[in-house]
Order: sequence, then C-alpha cells, then structure tokens
Amino acid sequence: MDRPPASCKTPVSLRPLFPTAQFLGGVDIFAADAVEHSRDCHADAVFAVIRGTKTNGAMFVREALSYGVAGLLVDHPIAEAPVTQCIVPDVRRAFAELSASLAGNPSEELDVVGVTGTNGKTTVTWMVRAILQRSGRLTGVLGTIEYSDGVQTEPSHLTTPDSRTLQCWLGRMVTNGANAAAMELSSHALHQGRAAGTNLAAGVVTNITQDHFDYHQHFEAYRSSKARIVDMVRTGGIIALNADDPGSWSLRDGTPSTCQMVSFGCTPSCDVSAQILEESRLGTRFRLGLHGRSQECSIALLGRHNVSNALAAAAAAAHLGVSLEDIVVGLEQFRGVPGRMERIDCGQSFDVVIDYAHTDDALRRCLASVRGLTAGRVICVFGAGGDRDASKRPLLGRAASAADIAVVTSDNPRSEPPLGIIHEIAAGMTGSADCVMEPDRQRAIAIALSWARPGDCVVIAGKGHEREQIIGRERFPFDDRAVARAVLQRLRGSVTEHRRSA
Repeated sequence: MDRPPASCKTPVSLRPLFPTAQFLGGVDIFAADAVEHSRDCHADAVFAVIRGTKTNGAMFVREALSYGVAGLLVDHPIAEAPVTQCIVPDVRRAFAELSASLAGNPSEELDVVGVTGTNGKTTVTWMVRAILQRSGRLTGVLGTIEYSDGVQTEPSHLTTPDSRTLQCWLGRMVTNGANAAAMELSSHALHQGRAAGTNLAAGVVTNITQDHFDYHQHFEAYRSSKARIVDMVRTGGIIALNADDPGSWSLRDGTPSTCQMVSFGCTPSCDVSAQILEESRLGTRFRLGLHGRSQECSIALLGRHNVSNALAAAAAAAHLGVSLEDIVVGLEQFRGVPGRMERIDCGQSFDVVIDYAHTDDALRRCLASVRGLTAGRVICVFGAGGDRDASKRPLLGRAASAADIAVVTSDNPRSEPPLGIIHEIAAGMTGSADCVMEPDRQRAIAIALSWARPGDCVVIAGKGHEREQIIGRERFPFDDRAVARAVLQRLRGSVTEHRRSA
C-alpha cells in the first residue's frame, strides 16, 4: 500500500507534538500526512528528510517541494526551502511519532505484543494471534509473511513495515474492532526507531545470535538494537526473556522498573516453563508450566525451539489475561506457519521438511530436531544470501555439517556470483558430512530428493515461505515447497512407470 487511506489520518499540529523542536520559516506546521519518499508528497504532507544507509533524503527535497508539501521535518536547516521546517535531533524517530499521532495513536487502544529475536519472531506472533483469537479477541499481525488488520490480509514487504505503513495498519485494526496485535520487530527497525510511538503491552525476545552483521557490523551493536525493545514497553507491561538463550537472557538487567521481567524456558524455575514429554515426527508433547500452574500441551510442530516459541507466546498471552486452559487450546489448534518446519507429504517413504532457517543457530536447531526423529540419513539443502552478512557463510557450513549429506546451493545470490558464495559456505564444513555443490537451487532440491531413501529426512532450508528468488536485479518465481512437490510427484511417477514396465 503506497498511501494510507484517509481514515488513517488525523490532522496534527507539530509544535505541541515536538515542544523542544526549532521551527524555521514559520511558527508551526499543520499536517494531515507524513511521508519519507518524495514521490508520496502532496500539499497536506510533511516530508521527513531522513539520512538513509545509502541515500540522504536531502537529495530529494527539491522534488518533494515540486509536488507541494506543508513543511519539512529535518535535523538541520535546508537552505532556501520556501516552507516551514521543523528541526529535530532524530528525524527517523520524529517521523515515527508523527505517523503514530496522525493515525490516532492506535497502540494506546490495542494490546500490542512486540517480538524480536534472531529466530522465531514469525512463529511467536502467529501463535500469539492464534491464542488470542481462540480466547475471543480479534487480533492483527504484522510480520515477515503478512500484514493483517484482523479482517483483511496482504503479503508483507518488510518484516517491520515503515513507520507510516505500520501505524496505518494498527489504525485499521482499531477501526475493525481489534483490541490486540502481534508485531515482529526486526533489528533494523529497532535501530532505526521505525516503531517509535508504539506502546507495547508485552515485549518478547526469543533469542539473540549472529545475523545482519552487514548492517550492524558486530554482535554488540546487533544486541543493542534488539535491546531497544525494552524501552517500548508501557508502564505495567512485561519483558519476556528466554532463559535458555544467553543473548536474550543478557537483557534481564535492562528491564525498566516500570515493567516486569518474565522468564521462559525449559528450566523448571522459569515463570513459564516446559517439560518435554514426547517428541515425534508429528509434533511435540510437553507440560506447560505457567506462574505456578501446569497443564499438558501438544503442538503439531517439530523441534524444541518451537516449544520455546510456544512458551514465549504463552507468556505474552497470560499477561493479556488469557487463562492457562485457553492458552493450551490455542496452541493445540495452531497448525503452524508456512515455511517453518513445514512437512511436505506426497506419499513418499521419507520425510521432507521446508524451513526458513537462514542463520547458523536456526539451521543447527532445525537439523538437531529432525536428527532425533529420523531413522535414516539427514540430507540438507541450503545456501546463503548475496549482498548480505558474508561472515555467517562459513558458520552455516559448520552448522550443516551435522547432516549426513549437505547440498550447498544458491539462496538469493543477488549481485554476487553464486559459486563464490557456495565456496565460502563450504569452507566452514567440518566432520564427516558429504558436501555437494550445485548452484541451481531447483536442481539441488531434485538431487537431494532423488538420493533420499526410506527413513531419511530431507531438509530444504533458507527460504521457507518465500515465493521468489533474487538473481542479479531480477526476481524469479521460486517456491521451495512447490519445487519439492513437483519433484516428488515426478519421482513417484517414475517409480510407478518402472513398476509397470517390469
């Protein structure tokens, strides 16, 4: 959605919103919209001149003025601009706060659960929605796969949308009668203050391991970005931290005195805990402990990391007043997230699992989960994205060494030579795993599936729900799930034809 509908906008005076700001060329700006792209400018809008990682919004001021604007939101005066300028220290944050105000500050009327972490954000937000809707609460969701206002759903473009889009969706939730939302908060969005002006009823940190070092440069900067979620939690809210993950747990001393820290994990002493009772190819059964009470729960999801995700969702839902009984029912009725440990069953004699795992920690957990449930071999197809954090490539190779056979292929190579990425991954391979390099992802999937024998498990990792592959500057239709099904059906047809011929 390029421009939020008029129902998302309430005219705002900037002077009371930013009382310490300086105004140049006028005493105030009265606006009905705020934009960060010059092409979206119009007579009633404020243009936020944001310094990006690649471009500076100041380069587009002249274009913005040609469309007509009510004023500029800047961090330094723009010479000879014939409109009023509001000068603030942090334009990104001010833009986010202005967007929230224009949308009527919807987070004040919603119980928003914000979820950050290297892995698990999507699963936790979808679980939260499932639990809350089971308890009778219309709930929206914003994240990697989709944006939903509780009634309508659209495919997402960013894990956390830009400030204007984010607040518009929250506003639509309020208009539709929703009273809760579950939202993914990426490290980029937290660092950029994209969600400033959003008050969280609960903040969840699933885990913090390595990712996005191309943007954050090093772990401490990445961790610090994740830690910003604690400042978004409203008075009386909770910060739910994973006691089993050192990165998440390291934030415990930063919990503000105005909110409560809630621990979750497989340790009995946690506020929200799990005792694993049974793991199978169809799911996991565990005893869910919640603030002194407990009840058995079965989820149709593979892997202990999904138990951890369930605990995170339970912690948030309990804070919002959902009973233990309704939490269990909500989790048991939850069927999973597209492309997250998703089983592909075309009647074959081996398991096929599609997973979004694109970090070494996620891939390691994924392979460990299927290893314990697989009688035969584990075959893993995976790659790494181009024009992204190159330091994690050998780490992915090391994680994939837990498989019996690793088929290293392309993910989204973007502008980089696929074979160069593949060789960087393979350099990290250790142990006895057989390594095969095939840059064509479709062919790599076909190779892995053709090699699988009864009792094996083929894991196709890295892209999950994605429906395209980025090669160079072009985007090509590509869905791991559809490719796997097509190959499996072709293999099944070949076997049937062979039997007939025999």
